[in-house]
Amino acid sequence: MAVEEMTAQSFEETITENGIVIIDFWAPWCGPCRTFSPIFDKVSDNHTDIVFAKVNTEEEEELARHFQIRSIPTLMIFREQVILFAEAGMLSEPQLEQVIAKVRELDMDKVRADIAAQEKAAQEQQA
Repeated sequence: MAVEEMTAQSFEETITENGIVIIDFWAPWCGPCRTFSPIFDKVSDNHTDIVFAKVNTEEEEELARHFQIRSIPTLMIFREQVILFAEAGMLSEPQLEQVIAKVRELDMDKVRADIAAQEKAAQEQQA
């Protein structure tokens, strides 16, 4: 599957209409970003059911600011609209494949229940 360019305008629709979305936050001047790009592209070909998107942090400053991107490349993975992975730095092809496999294995009902429990605990601490 081709890697798509993501913008602030396309972000919400992409996240809500797709099961798994992997986003590479990058910039044209970033050497590690340019090194990671072919890996990202190659792995995208192996997973046609996943949306692979790139966010140019120079052009999409609002998105980068919203997700507090401080270092690039930063990889962020959403599944069913939940952020499951967010990490700065390059991954090798085997590492990226391993992260994708782990994301696929997760029980999303359990993930959502864990998030709800954490939110409830945080609210009780504030009260």
